[in-house]
Amino acid sequence: MKSFTEYLTFHVPKRVDFVHITPQLEDCVRRSGVKEGLLLCNAMHISASVFINDNESGLHEDYRQWLEKLAPHQPTNQYRHNDTGEDNADAHLKRQIMGREVVIAITAGRLDFGPWEQVFYGEFDGRRNKRVLVKIIGE
Repeated sequence: MKSFTEYLTFHVPKRVDFVHITPQLEDCVRRSGVKEGLLLCNAMHISASVFINDNESGLHEDYRQWLEKLAPHQPTNQYRHNDTGEDNADAHLKRQIMGREVVIAITAGRLDFGPWEQVFYGEFDGRRNKRVLVKIIGE
C-alpha cells in the first residue's frame, strides 16, 4: 500500500470565492503513483470548504447568492460568535453547509468522476493563507 500527502496553500483575495482545484489533485495522483485507491481532500480551516460540483460560473454565482441568503455576513452583530471580536461567524456557517472534505476513487491512475464533476476549494473568509490536505492511499 502506498501513501502520499500534499498540502496545498491558497490565498484568496476576496472574502468569498471558489477555486477550481481538480488540476492540482490530478497532479497529486500522478506523482503518488497510485493506480487504484482513494484520494481524501479536506480544508484545514473552519471557514473554508472542499466540495464537488459542476465547473460552471453561473452555478458558482448561485452558490454565492444562496449562501449569503442562508448566512449573511452583515450585520455582523447578529452572530454570538462575533462577540469575541471576530467578524466571520457567517464563514463558519457557510463552511458547514458546503462541507469539509471530499473522497474520490482513483481507478487506473485517474480520479474516477461522474459526468461534469470537478473539485473546488470554497473560501468564506479570505485574504489570508489557508491550507488544504491531500491524502492518497492505494496501490
